[in-house]
Amino acid sequence: MGIELELHSARPTRKGSSRETLLRGSYEHGEALARALDPVGSGKLGRVDPYGDTLFNEQEAQAARQEVAVLAQRCADESQRAALLDLAQLLDACAATPGSYLWFMGD
Repeated sequence: MGIELELHSARPTRKGSSRETLLRGSYEHGEALARALDPVGSGKLGRVDPYGDTLFNEQEAQAARQEVAVLAQRCADESQRAALLDLAQLLDACAATPGSYLWFMGD
């Protein structure tokens, strides 16, 4: 199980090509990110489906950014910390880009 991330300039299309709106992707931390988000039960990150797709708009990304900081403080695993750092950067970019979406793609 893993979670890949993609930042899009507009709502990505599930049917057809979503590459037209792709700004940046993160595919190397999938397993570690899924483990880091596993104990989350509430907040925005608690809505991320590790087996399906979840979209955050710029406002949701801003709210979730605070949650990542708390998770990173509790994390003892270096690979999970790296995954959370990458997530934080993408959440920041999403929050700063009007009309953008962060796509969590679970296995």
